[in-house]
Amino acid sequence: MTPEYVLTLGKEALMISFQVAAPPLIFGLVVGLTVSIFQAVTQVQDMTLTFLPKIVAGAIAFGLFGPWMLNKLLNYTAGILGNLQIFIR
Repeated sequence: MTPEYVLTLGKEALMISFQVAAPPLIFGLVVGLTVSIFQAVTQVQDMTLTFLPKIVAGAIAFGLFGPWMLNKLLNYTAGILGNLQIFIR
């Protein structure tokens, strides 16, 4: 196994992890920004108001993008396990 191949595997692993983590993070970012603007406008400083909508947004993101995220992870894992004989040499 060459160093270039190892770097390619590492690059693929990072890209898959970024792609899988992006939907919940983006949903949380949008909801957090919206709640922050709402709090700044109304001057309501309740800490519960920041956490609950983000949790709900994360659950919605996992509900919408969960099958896609699972498919990405399964394809990557199947590719790694399918090429296991290359890694052993």
